[in-house]
Amino acid sequence: MTGNAVGAVPNQDSLDPADWTALRRQGHRMLDDMFDYLATLRERPVWQPAPDAVRGRFSQDLPRGSSDLGEIHQRFMSEILPYGVGNVHPGFMGWVQGGGTAVGMLAETLAAGLNANVGGRNQIPLEVERQITRWMRDLFGFPASASGVFVTGTSTANLIGVLVASRARLGSQVRSKGLRAQTQQLTAYAAVSAHGCVSQAMDLAGLGTDALRLIPVDADFRMQTQALRAAIAADRQAGCTPFLVVGSAGTVDVGAVDPLSDLADIARQEGLWLHVDGAFGAMAMLSPELAARLDGIARADSIAFDFHKWVQVPYDAGFVLVRDGQQHLDTFAADAAYLKRETRGIAGDSPWPCDFGPDLSRGFRALKTWFTLQVYGADALGRSIANSCRVARHLEARVRAEPVFELLAPANLNIVCFRYLPAGLGSDQADELNAAIVVALHESGVAAPSTTMVNGRLAIRAAIVNHRTGTADVDRLVDAVLEIGARMAARADY
Repeated sequence: MTGNAVGAVPNQDSLDPADWTALRRQGHRMLDDMFDYLATLRERPVWQPAPDAVRGRFSQDLPRGSSDLGEIHQRFMSEILPYGVGNVHPGFMGWVQGGGTAVGMLAETLAAGLNANVGGRNQIPLEVERQITRWMRDLFGFPASASGVFVTGTSTANLIGVLVASRARLGSQVRSKGLRAQTQQLTAYAAVSAHGCVSQAMDLAGLGTDALRLIPVDADFRMQTQALRAAIAADRQAGCTPFLVVGSAGTVDVGAVDPLSDLADIARQEGLWLHVDGAFGAMAMLSPELAARLDGIARADSIAFDFHKWVQVPYDAGFVLVRDGQQHLDTFAADAAYLKRETRGIAGDSPWPCDFGPDLSRGFRALKTWFTLQVYGADALGRSIANSCRVARHLEARVRAEPVFELLAPANLNIVCFRYLPAGLGSDQADELNAAIVVALHESGVAAPSTTMVNGRLAIRAAIVNHRTGTADVDRLVDAVLEIGARMAARADY
């Protein structure tokens, strides 16, 4: 037998350390530093701007020589760690971003050590991803034939939903002949409140953003079903081919949930594909307290969502679930000599994840998700999700109790939109003042909400996503807005 590496002389050009013991000590130090960082988050500002001197250090030329790992670690501690966006901090409420967990961080370390390319081939990491697909199938009431695949995030997952839906309508020949051979003008429908990535998906799929009809919303920011029916009828009358309805389970601005059951009825009657953008809201299914708000999601043809939001998996871990697994496979699977499948050996065990999406090279995102679900359990994660909604309701109550505040949208799930509105202030001035308040909040390090527009008015938007955020944190936000707002309004220095 030849080629046995046992007892071989080590490769002198290997990147492995010469001293594993020293590396072990350094590795433990790096891990302890991250544990200390996470354990002391409340002692730190949510966010702080990086000094110009620090930014300047990232203009260095490509390093040609080696450096000591400990020295580079210290650069991380002093030049990178203090200047992140702050989403791990309980005071971060700006954008819908999860806070991560120490368990997820450790799992990511294990995945990096294994360094599995989970595009395909015969390996247990694929079974981990398949198990999560089965769990999600069961959670959403999808059939055993449903398929799923990990992606970077819901933007990509929504693109996959659009691609599968369009190719289901146009047939397999579109993969070879393209849209240029089509006489049908496909049209899709989403609420005006839908995330911008839905429009982007139409663009990337080659269908064009003009083919996406934006449907008005009602007083609760949910898609108007009568307007949807009218838009579909008008397109059919004009010779277009409606093919897709995109419902939102937790809109990005106010956290509203479209009437998914009604959308499912319309999709079935009209012969359309129903895709649900559930970026964060779909995971409300883990909470018995909240799951009823997603009534109808089990009837969707595909669902896009992120584990790195409400489930707190470290970035990134997006997912798409497709009811018709064969149609999903037919949309992406391709033959190539270097991807030849076998019944035995490493090239066995197909279909592979690369058959369900555009990525051949894929990291082991499933491992940190699997660890999170295994260690905490669905019930604890569901309670954490429900608690963030309770914290949002507490914030909503604080807003309603302050005469100088105006609530701009109800707290549907976990998002509260409000503004500081002293008497006598015009609408444009109020927009300027609230924008300035949010910037001041960021720079104070106390709290980090974001802004959005609600019915033409600029809102302070607080999204309670981080599992660490409690009522005391939103109370600090309210107190800070009152203090900063009063000072700015008195001086008119915004």
